[in-house]
Amino acid sequence: MNIQKTSNAPSAETQAEAMQIAKATQKPGQTKEQTRVVAQGIQKGIELYKKQQKVKSRERDKLRKKDLKEKQQPVEPSETPPEQIVEHKQHWLPWGLLIASWVGFAAYIALYP
Repeated sequence: MNIQKTSNAPSAETQAEAMQIAKATQKPGQTKEQTRVVAQGIQKGIELYKKQQKVKSRERDKLRKKDLKEKQQPVEPSETPPEQIVEHKQHWLPWGLLIASWVGFAAYIALYP
């Protein structure tokens, strides 16, 4: 079983960036403690954003690799034969019966007026 360890300690770069943003948005009369809390919130937001971007990047990589794999596979001819045009020949029996019935009808009319 492969268990990934996540580090709870944010990078120094993220901490510095969060503190810089917190100081830039600092309001007059705000204490250092309040600024630090704001910086922590910003830091968590940055970390969450980076995690989301990593997930999206992995998904894009998977799709790209899948597409490359599909393109590299040789194209095999299809197993089913192409559709063939089937010509249906009409059988002589229905036409023979039709002609025989008309001849019989005509003979009946001629013999019994």
